[in-house]
Amino acid sequence: MHNNMINKEDITAYIPQRPPIVMISRLLEAGEKNIRTELDIAEDNVFVEDGKLQAPGLVENIAQTAAARIGYLAKQQNVPVPLGFIGAIQHLEIIGYPAASTTVETEIVIEHEVFNATVVKGTVKQQGKLLAQCDMKIFVSQNK
Repeated sequence: MHNNMINKEDITAYIPQRPPIVMISRLLEAGEKNIRTELDIAEDNVFVEDGKLQAPGLVENIAQTAAARIGYLAKQQNVPVPLGFIGAIQHLEIIGYPAASTTVETEIVIEHEVFNATVVKGTVKQQGKLLAQCDMKIFVSQNK
């Protein structure tokens, strides 16, 4: 369990994305099989349209949360942060679109890991209400 929250200034150490595409504001928890992040949705977020975060932003938020776990584990082991690639997105369900100037909490739970492939279930919630969920298959490039 990671108690010191990691905020936006530090989050780019864990993910390959750079502003304006950074879709995580802070890391809340990094466990063995899960990770939780928060995103403060800025009004000028590239994925905000008509005052709401759109589906591509929700999916990118889930993907970056998964990437943050890989980055966090790499930093803990003092190895370079590997690049991850989304191999597939399945069972994507968008229930609602969060408004700009609000915060969402995203959780990734590891379903299983085989070699360099990880299957995760991602959920995006706001005040406990499910907004989006999907399964993602992520491939991690091995550092040579």
